[in-house]
Amino acid sequence: MAHSLHASSPAPFRSNRPDLATDAIRTAREDLAACFRMAARNGFEEGICNHFSAVVPGHDDLFLVNPYGYAFRELTASKLLICDFHGNVLDGEGVPEATAFYIHAEMHKRLPRAKVAFHTHMPYATALSMTEGDPLIWAGQTALKFYGRTAVDRDYNGLALDNREGARIASAVGDADIVFMKHHGVMVLAPTIAEAWDDLYYLERAAEVQVLAMSTGRKVLPVDPAIAAATYRQMREGDSESARLHLAAIRRQLDAEEPQYRH
Repeated sequence: MAHSLHASSPAPFRSNRPDLATDAIRTAREDLAACFRMAARNGFEEGICNHFSAVVPGHDDLFLVNPYGYAFRELTASKLLICDFHGNVLDGEGVPEATAFYIHAEMHKRLPRAKVAFHTHMPYATALSMTEGDPLIWAGQTALKFYGRTAVDRDYNGLALDNREGARIASAVGDADIVFMKHHGVMVLAPTIAEAWDDLYYLERAAEVQVLAMSTGRKVLPVDPAIAAATYRQMREGDSESARLHLAAIRRQLDAEEPQYRH
């Protein structure tokens, strides 16, 4: 299912090659590696097919992404690639998966607010992308974190194996942070790695309880829209700090149990 990216040309020689070994970039590498590892623990990965990316701190034309051929649970900070928007790998061994490059490069290029983009086929959210109507029905409290923040890309067009498909998906996003890609999966866009992880985790939890409620065969009751909107505002107050603490918590767990993610 996964496809290796075949760059049109080798990475160009740069006499003014950027410094890609700063403390900020190292922290981003470790944070992103931690998210890969914890996503694997939570069952969010699918073989070697899914991908997370983050714009390189201090370099808005470069992004970190996982290399082709690795499962999430294998990734470490040093294994992550730094690519430009032309498919050139400036740092790291290997190449990105083709759909990872074509989707994520267009997201970061066309949506500057999307500093981080996490794409998965995690089962419950993906299941809702396959159903009739809007994926979330705002019946559970956790789902209200995403009230008014979702979009649906309804025009599934097969694998994203060129820039046109990535550009089409980016155009479907609008102002949303969460994109349900019909028949495909989901994408979370965020200003920080911590916020992307927090949204990814709670999105799957919201989808899971909705699927369980729907599976009872009983009518699932949505929250009153006025209360849903008010609860959303409550949840979003301090959300970035909560996300920062959430990421710190998963890093503490990994430091104790899988410290190799930092290498």
